[in-house]
Amino acid sequence: MSAVTTPTTPPVDKPWRKFTFKQRLLLWLITWAGYVAIRILGPTIRFAVSWEDGAPKSLAERPFIYSFWHNCMIPAMYWCRDLNVRVMSSDSFDGEYTGRIMQKFGFVKVRGSSSKGAVRALLGMRREIEQGWTAAFTIDGPKGPRYVAKPGPVVLSRSTGAPMVVFHIALDRAWVLSTWDGAMIPKPFCRALMRISTKIPVPRDGGDEQYLAQLQTALDRVRIFAEENIAKAGTAEFPYGRSNRDEH
Repeated sequence: MSAVTTPTTPPVDKPWRKFTFKQRLLLWLITWAGYVAIRILGPTIRFAVSWEDGAPKSLAERPFIYSFWHNCMIPAMYWCRDLNVRVMSSDSFDGEYTGRIMQKFGFVKVRGSSSKGAVRALLGMRREIEQGWTAAFTIDGPKGPRYVAKPGPVVLSRSTGAPMVVFHIALDRAWVLSTWDGAMIPKPFCRALMRISTKIPVPRDGGDEQYLAQLQTALDRVRIFAEENIAKAGTAEFPYGRSNRDEH
């Protein structure tokens, strides 16, 4: 496992579908509005990170296959920025602007989703992991059901040997949207607690059901832990982090 990020030129990203002029204009506006909003809001968030025994030594260590719930995408996008993490992005209008915003925060987009282009995207993700990069999934996206994991990380872990890891970020103050995922928009100067799981390797003969159940259990465990301990963020038990490359 390497904690060094090698400079790289991401491949040119081209949509599989064509958007109308109106859609292209809206994509440009939404992308920049989203990026600027997160860029202004992000530095006000006070992040603390908690690690289970057996977790990676830092977020910069690679390769791993991370999974997290869709509702904490915004704080995750900011805290995990500039690590060259590979993310799956659908070719829908929503997926397009989300992917573009993530690219501005240093993520590398691999096109596809669980509902469309899944095989192509998984092959692309496998190639990136085999080259030593970390991949990440909003594991109940793009449309739910909420808090129900999908099997993509299990398949990739078994085929590449890179362990699965999960995390959740809880916020003490947030606007919660009336969307399928209950998306959280951090309020300025809120506290955030990120809980990161132990590594979950999937052997070559590992069964989908067994390891999908382990993935689901880990996701539920770190979410509950983060939500129950968010009030302790910034204390001696969970001090604020200085960087997303901090080691523990």
